[in-house]
This record gives sequence, C-alpha cells and structure tokens, in this order.
Amino acid sequence: MVGQGILLECLRAADVAEVVSIGRSPLPQKHPKLKDILLPNLFDIATVTDELTSFDAVFFPLGVSSFRMSEADYRYITYDLAMKIASLVAKQSPQATFCYVSGSGTDVNSRTMWARVKGELEEALLRLPFADAFMFRPGMIRPLDGIRTKTPLYNAIYLLVSPLVPLLMRMFPKQIVTTREVGKAMLAVARKGYPNPILEPIDIRRAAGILI
Repeated sequence: MVGQGILLECLRAADVAEVVSIGRSPLPQKHPKLKDILLPNLFDIATVTDELTSFDAVFFPLGVSSFRMSEADYRYITYDLAMKIASLVAKQSPQATFCYVSGSGTDVNSRTMWARVKGELEEALLRLPFADAFMFRPGMIRPLDGIRTKTPLYNAIYLLVSPLVPLLMRMFPKQIVTTREVGKAMLAVARKGYPNPILEPIDIRRAAGILI
C-alpha cells in the first residue's frame, strides 16, 4: 500500500527521470519512465545486481504484519531480507539516499516483538554506507488514489473507519498521514535531506510540506 503511494508520487514528479521497481508481481501501472523488474524470491536480489547502480534514491516500503508470526519468521522476512537488499544496493549505489518505511512505535528496547526487530533494523540500516538514510515511522495511514493494501485485515479496518478518517485527520493532524504524503516526503528528503534520520508522522507531514 505504501509502496504504491511512493510509486505514484515518483511517476508524477517532473524531476524524476527513471523509476526502477523490483517486486514479486507485476505492477498495475505502465509508464514511460517506469522499469518493472520481477523477482519472485526477493532473497535472490543478487541475480539483478547490474540493475542496482546509479540510483539517487532508494525507497524500501516492503513490510509484513507480525500477526500470528513467530519472532524467527518475522525477523527473517523483515530484518534479514531488508539487510540483504540494502547491503547490496549500498555497494552498487553508495551515492544514494536510502528511505525505509518502519512504523510508529518502533523501539529497539521495546518488549513488543515487531517494534524491537524494526528498531534493530533501523540501527543496522543507518550504519550502511549510503550517502544518507532516513527511517520513516508512519502511524495510521490513509490510502488515497484507489490504493489498497494486500492485507485483508487492514482492508477491513480501513473500510470500517474510512468515514471517520477526515475528521480524525482534522483532530489529530500530526499523527495521521496519507499515502501521498509519505511519497512526497520521501522525495523531499531524497532531494534535500531532513534534520533528523527518524521521521515520525509529524515529521513526514512537515517534509511533505503539509505542516510547518
């Protein structure tokens, strides 16, 4: 869901010359500046090493719900996969700015499994030899532009609360972000950076130009 929002903003941006997407299934979009690379097993990232050079920015929105997952399985999909991909891209495109979609509540010292694993991942990603790196921690995300998540449970939740979201965004403007705002914010920090490497929802909205 977040990845679709980022992709749409990249395709809309006049200063983005080329977008390379690597994923397990074909994208619904077709665009002159979009290159869609299919990789059924993302752990096989080394097979497309030649495609990972000359990037100005790398956006990593891949994620999975920890619901009913063991810590070992969640760590494998979340930490191990992200580090395998990011480490290779850092070697091929060290000049790039790396942006990772984490989550609000992420904390390396948390007793909550997913928050602790993502906290460890954030620290590891920030140590990689990219030109710059930023960890995005959105809380509640409002999907726009017809975007839907692949997680059925989340779709049900969004459908249930969608009538209330505009009101909630007015009541809590510093805590809820949209898929457009995440995409705009990532492009903004890729262009000119941000004062902090960790962006909470309020930072995401500020980077996107919504809040001052």
